[in-house]
Amino acid sequence: MNLFDFIAVAVWIGVITSGVVLLRGVRRSRPSTLGPAPRLHDLSEAAFMAGGPGAVVDAALVSLLCDGRMVVGGPGIVQLRPGVRAGDFAERAVLRAHEGAPSGWLYQIRYAAMRDPAVQETGDALADRGLIATPGGRRRWPRHGLVQALVCGMLLVLSLPLTFVAYVLERGSGSFHVPFIAEVFPVLLGGIVMGAIGAARAGRRITPAGAAALRDIRAHYRADQSPYVQTSLFGLAGLRDPYLREQLVPAARGTRLAAAQSRPHSSTSDSSWASGAEAIPVVWCAGADGGGSGGSSCGSGSSCGSSPGSGCGSSGSSCGGGGSSCSSSSSSCGSSSSSSCGSSS
Repeated sequence: MNLFDFIAVAVWIGVITSGVVLLRGVRRSRPSTLGPAPRLHDLSEAAFMAGGPGAVVDAALVSLLCDGRMVVGGPGIVQLRPGVRAGDFAERAVLRAHEGAPSGWLYQIRYAAMRDPAVQETGDALADRGLIATPGGRRRWPRHGLVQALVCGMLLVLSLPLTFVAYVLERGSGSFHVPFIAEVFPVLLGGIVMGAIGAARAGRRITPAGAAALRDIRAHYRADQSPYVQTSLFGLAGLRDPYLREQLVPAARGTRLAAAQSRPHSSTSDSSWASGAEAIPVVWCAGADGGGSGGSSCGSGSSCGSSPGSGCGSSGSSCGGGGSSCSSSSSSCGSSSSSSCGSSS
């Protein structure tokens, strides 16, 4: 064996080792489900599947705005009706965020509610049941797969001049040698394909079991076109009410700004607008593969504590937890948008 044969062997060993590590890492980051196919317990879990914590909060905001418990008092500024009560844990997160918001900006309230432990732990529960992948694996293994594909591609290009050099050096030896590019081409091509597939698979937030569960609950609520249900099932992409979209889409786009604003205040507890939530780093962020809540990026990542509280099962009314009719409300979607809370255009 000459030098180039040793290089070829090293390339084979390196690419195969990297590919095995990638495939094992992707499999471990996407938990498998045993026994009966898991189901989504309520619409709050469906919202998390559709768009992460941002969609959970968006559905709660739709419910609060739709039945008049929360009203818009200015461009992007919201107020709560006196004595308002929350119908589920997501609405309680919104109310807690509003209590700590000095200005009442909707985008700040949305971001603080996204970071609420109860909302964040919805993702933990879904991951424990194998419906979504853990955030750590989704960050590490797509990067691993992409780097593997890029390195293999560069080595494939580099193998062309190396093949020419090997030919020149071995031309006078009188013995036949397999061209260097022929020795490494199969494994490098396989490394590119394996890296690309592994990166794409690792980047998917929803597991196959989760996708099936989301399809089932969407089929169950197919006939319900109310804004709350459609936001829970599809994120803001499913919201058709023009007034609600006018309020919530800019708030979703302002999440990055809210994240930037929260960082300087992370060391102070008396003047923060996030009601203590800024001390809890964000784990779960909205993903683009489930339905999209629009611009709901997050801050830094870690874990949260505390109990998630009750589910969203109380959202039996068309608006979500409120139970009151939108048409009877003095503001919000009834009077401001001339639309009905029970139906979507």
